[in-house]
Amino acid sequence: MSAPSLHLLPMASSYRGDLSPACTQCAEGRKMVLFVTGLCRFRCFYCPVSPNRNQKDVVYANERRVVTDADVLEEARSIGAGGTGITGGDPLGVVDRVEHYVRLLKTEFGPEHNIHLYTHEPHPEKLQRLARAGLDEFRLHIPHYLWGPLASEGGAYRAVLEQAPSWGIRRGVEIPVLPEKEPELRRLLRTLDEIGVDFVNLNELEFSETNEDQLHGRGYRVDPQNGWGVKGSRAVAERVVRESSLSMPVHYCSSRFKDSVQLRQRLLRRAERTAPSFAERTPDGTVILGIVEPDRAVDLPRWALSVARKVGIGSDDYRLDVARRRVELGPEALRRAARRLPWPAFEVEEYPTADALEVERMPLNRAALAKAGVVVGGV
Repeated sequence: MSAPSLHLLPMASSYRGDLSPACTQCAEGRKMVLFVTGLCRFRCFYCPVSPNRNQKDVVYANERRVVTDADVLEEARSIGAGGTGITGGDPLGVVDRVEHYVRLLKTEFGPEHNIHLYTHEPHPEKLQRLARAGLDEFRLHIPHYLWGPLASEGGAYRAVLEQAPSWGIRRGVEIPVLPEKEPELRRLLRTLDEIGVDFVNLNELEFSETNEDQLHGRGYRVDPQNGWGVKGSRAVAERVVRESSLSMPVHYCSSRFKDSVQLRQRLLRRAERTAPSFAERTPDGTVILGIVEPDRAVDLPRWALSVARKVGIGSDDYRLDVARRRVELGPEALRRAARRLPWPAFEVEEYPTADALEVERMPLNRAALAKAGVVVGGV
């Protein structure tokens, strides 16, 4: 059987065969990321999980800290999610929690809501349990020191992958590309092709705040032409995919594709659904707002009305953010009125996410400059 045709994606990603349905949704920004725990016993040296999550038993739906089930469902609706990717840490370490979320999402959004899970643990009983609950797909992370024929020590991974079709669930393998282990990677891919897995995803190895010391200590360096990707990882992945004679689907996902395509599409979808009508939306998925902040302790609702009157806007043209103690309004309206206001006024660009990460803040009047610590004189 000849190898499937090669398909090129933006940002140097590529694949042969059919993409997993979960990967298609992710590329379209329709996949919610449900981070169910930061705990993991494998402690991979290249783990990119951020410090506020790494080895902490916390739950996040995209950027939203989850306290109740309502947080998960609200976040899914905010991006119009067609599916959910469950990750960690290792989700199988909290299998009761995972089963609860799988059933919750399937009940709320229906059987067509595609749910996949990423795990290091080759545990057939746990995976069968989740398959019965409605899990559509799992992706095994096979440790790099087991790459090859999956005999003896790697036998547990082979067994799970061989048994999974009888559970009515898709199964794949997802691993980072370590540039110095190309021979071992090729042997592993031949083994997985013999098993007949549904797909293999190869991720570009990349630097993060959490793993940079470990990666530097092992001699890895940043590819100066490829963002935070590790030098050599992309080249190996491209060779493997382009030269592949394998019959199974193989997909290479670059670090830039994750940021410039997947994340951007999700931000655009969220901005479309959650940004106020007066906000300006950018092609990158961020939103631009005018904000006014009080300069002292005030009755926030009454103060917000004062701001609206001085700017000359109606009740539909602004909103009060009590948690961040500010009034939000259209940036153009605030630009016209900022100099007349006695309170600090800014134009801000931020992500339309639950944590509303601020990208840029520009002072629009003297009060804002003073608050920012800028010494001003004259008019």
